Amino acid sequence: MLNQQTIQKLHIMKLTGMAEAFQEQSAQPDMDRLSFEERFGLIVDRQWTWKEDCRMQRYLKNAKLKLNACVEDIDYKSSRGLDQSVMMKLIACDWIRRHQNIIITGPTGAGKTFIACALANKACREGYRSFYIRSPMFSYQMSLARGDGSYGKIINKLSQAHVLVIDDLGLAPMTDQERRDLLEVVEERHGHASTIVVSQLPMDHWHEQIGDPTIADAILDRLIHNAHKINLKGGSLRKKYANLT
Repeated sequence: MLNQQTIQKLHIMKLTGMAEAFQEQSAQPDMDRLSFEERFGLIVDRQWTWKEDCRMQRYLKNAKLKLNACVEDIDYKSSRGLDQSVMMKLIACDWIRRHQNIIITGPTGAGKTFIACALANKACREGYRSFYIRSPMFSYQMSLARGDGSYGKIINKLSQAHVLVIDDLGLAPMTDQERRDLLEVVEERHGHASTIVVSQLPMDHWHEQIGDPTIADAILDRLIHNAHKINLKGGSLRKKYANLT
């Protein structure tokens, strides 16, 4: 009865991991062989693991990644110019600690979004907040935010993510407001957060697509100069995995 009350109190205090560990220990007679310190240490370890797992799941949910991609599932066998040694360094997440960026370019279906989502997924698993958004949706959300007064709030949200994935950049020439919005976010993140930019457009065409030379220079200066660059090649992997001929 006393044990059940203790378990109930632990749940009330939201110490679910400790509650589960204590309940399991109570059902195992051989636990009496361990000292109080050893048993208590196991209970605290369970709570720590439970809390970290909850945080990871929350980060993954809030990231809104387009694909449920993991770095363990990245395909290095297809001939698309993906250097595994470079990817191993990126998977270690040191680029996030250094507030560096990643730029992924290549044709449709080459796996750009998968790699970006896999790296953002790994970031979440390492305790970093990530957020994914496509460039057209970014422009739409910023436009809405200016209308309903939440512009500052969304800028703050995007600037606070440790890793921001902007997918499909440069699908169409930017309007003046779109490039100014992008500059605002890039400027807020510069030097304290990392950005992954995904685009079908080669980098040497970005300046023209952004438009205004002064704003384009400012955006690219903050994105490119400290960025790891991945340029994928080859045909669409979608065809390969769909078993089409």
